[in-house]
Amino acid sequence: MAAEVGGDSGAPKKGKKKGKARKPKKRPRIDMTPMVDLGFLLLTFFVLTTTMTTPNTMPVVVPPKITEKDEVEPPKIAEGKVITLLVGRGKVYYYTGVENPELHQTDFSPKTGIRRVLLNRREEVKDRYGSEDEMIVIIKVMDEAQYKDFVDILDEMNIIQQKKYALVDITKEEADMVSDYKKSVNPS
Repeated sequence: MAAEVGGDSGAPKKGKKKGKARKPKKRPRIDMTPMVDLGFLLLTFFVLTTTMTTPNTMPVVVPPKITEKDEVEPPKIAEGKVITLLVGRGKVYYYTGVENPELHQTDFSPKTGIRRVLLNRREEVKDRYGSEDEMIVIIKVMDEAQYKDFVDILDEMNIIQQKKYALVDITKEEADMVSDYKKSVNPS
């Protein structure tokens, strides 16, 4: 069975004229079967030769898990090299140091947000320790944060090309520190 365009349907014509018998005209018949084959051939060609987009992923280097039997001492890090980020819903709380940390709040805006804070901190570390690669960022995501906030903070690390950062669970003391900060800012 071939797909056809045009041609005679084979039905007798109505209202034949008397007189000279004419040979019926045959309309040309075009067989579309090769066209369908060509269409599938082209479709297959373009599907197989197009480059599919590869997902852009951000590599996160994860250190090997240390168990109790490994007896590995964590490296000593100067307190002035570290900044801790507590990521909340649309907000970032940050502090430096361990002894009596002073909590500050910012957001993800490009000019005055966490990017500016990190770049300023990097300059301070560079002035104090001689290398901007010495800064270490500890990222702790709070329960109220959304997935978008987590992606945004990792994007900020990528934008400023921060090489040393760690993803750590938030402690109860830090969660209490954030809630106390919120109460002091909005006493209601």
